[in-house]
Amino acid sequence: MKLTLQETAKRLDLPTGMVERWIRQGRIPIRKSGEDCYFEETVLEKWAATHNLAFSKKEDELREADIKKPVSLRSAMENGGVFHGVPGKNAEEIFEKIISRYDFLSETNKELLLQRLMERESLTSTGIGNGIAIPHPRSPLNEAIKQPAISTCFLENPIDFKALDGKPVFVLFLMISTSIQTHLHLLSRLSFCLRDPSFVSFLASLPDKNRLLEKIALFDRIDNQ
Repeated sequence: MKLTLQETAKRLDLPTGMVERWIRQGRIPIRKSGEDCYFEETVLEKWAATHNLAFSKKEDELREADIKKPVSLRSAMENGGVFHGVPGKNAEEIFEKIISRYDFLSETNKELLLQRLMERESLTSTGIGNGIAIPHPRSPLNEAIKQPAISTCFLENPIDFKALDGKPVFVLFLMISTSIQTHLHLLSRLSFCLRDPSFVSFLASLPDKNRLLEKIALFDRIDNQ
């Protein structure tokens, strides 16, 4: 089956501009018929698999993925890691530093994640107030990751995230989800914690990974009661 540029971008869940750039760079396979160029579906699917990129699934496969048991907030935060002293003068620099530590992502997917995070920030700030931000891409990474992850990142220096309360951000929770349902589930769990003033004060103490995960496990139990 022949795919157009727009269809290819949709199947790969990528911005059209990125696909065009990859064509110019010779990074993605295309076929030519006279002066026309097109993408062959079977070739594209194999290429996406070898580059650890998502390729659109059938609706029944998507439904099956969505009904899996939701991952706990603690597990997602353990997957994402806890980082202290993250340097950077702005959101993009900070995101780059964090993503560079993701050994579970290919270089291509790191580039994609950074672009999606910045696109999301351009819409409206993910700073939620009290010096906290929850950056995330607008759409899930699908097959790029096997498990959702939330990275807890304490910044070397607080930065302006254009939050509504005007307070500079000192900690951010970078969320990467495998589906929209999972994202909403984890966001709800995290928001439950962040609504508690004592938890916000706890974050200000810059807890290490073990202390943070113990606290999250406690909130998980409370929220499930």
